[in-house]
Amino acid sequence: MHGIRAVVLGCAIFLGLCVSSWASEAPSIAAASNIKFALDKVAQQFTQDTGLKVRISYGSSGNFVAQIRHGAPFELFLSADEKYIYQLHKLGVTTSDGTLYAIGRLALAAPKTSPLALDENLVGLNALMVQGNLKRFAIANPDHAPYGERAKELLQKLGLWTQIEPQLIYGENVSQAAQFALSGSTQGGIVALSLAMAPQFKAIAHYVALPSELHTPINQRMVLTDKAGDTAVCFYDYLQQEKARQIFTEFGFGLPPHLAAGE
Repeated sequence: MHGIRAVVLGCAIFLGLCVSSWASEAPSIAAASNIKFALDKVAQQFTQDTGLKVRISYGSSGNFVAQIRHGAPFELFLSADEKYIYQLHKLGVTTSDGTLYAIGRLALAAPKTSPLALDENLVGLNALMVQGNLKRFAIANPDHAPYGERAKELLQKLGLWTQIEPQLIYGENVSQAAQFALSGSTQGGIVALSLAMAPQFKAIAHYVALPSELHTPINQRMVLTDKAGDTAVCFYDYLQQEKARQIFTEFGFGLPPHLAAGE
């Protein structure tokens, strides 16, 4: 019990230091596009609680790795796949190998006007292809977007990849794939559950969460770079606190064991 009190007190003291610290400029944060709606809400709460601000750029994790390797001034990187964090740490541009902050999920999504029937085993998608009525289907580019890589893996596991590949439209990242899948420019797509659950998309589209056992886990890890200043460190800590955990859960993310337990 004494150990738990010490951890809680330490976090409280640290957050207090964040509130009283000064920053001449908001730090630049790189974040995977699948967490945009959740992270925007966390950042807003962070500013409300501390008075500090962060600037967030969203994109594909693979592209951010290349930018950080070439000196991009990001102070904190929230990746959609932990392998990218490990790569950067081996290159010596991060202060550690970071920590898990969320576990991602895939969703099958389609505009409300689409003929695609949604189900977690993609029976409806297969039926549409057999009928010859699937024209365009969106996923993120599997070459550099983790959610695209997992979508490809899921389609392969269900025996649909070869059949569907000619109809695929690739988004540069999963956020762009979601725009393709939900805007009506395609008949649907496999996207991040966190994006499909956002109010902006729920108003125009249907979705169903896909089983996590059909692909390798989407372990989302974050890390401070060697450029990190005090505000970035504060935000990194804040992302592991209760308010941030609640927001990530609200957007369909699973929590790593150490965060789910409230450590």
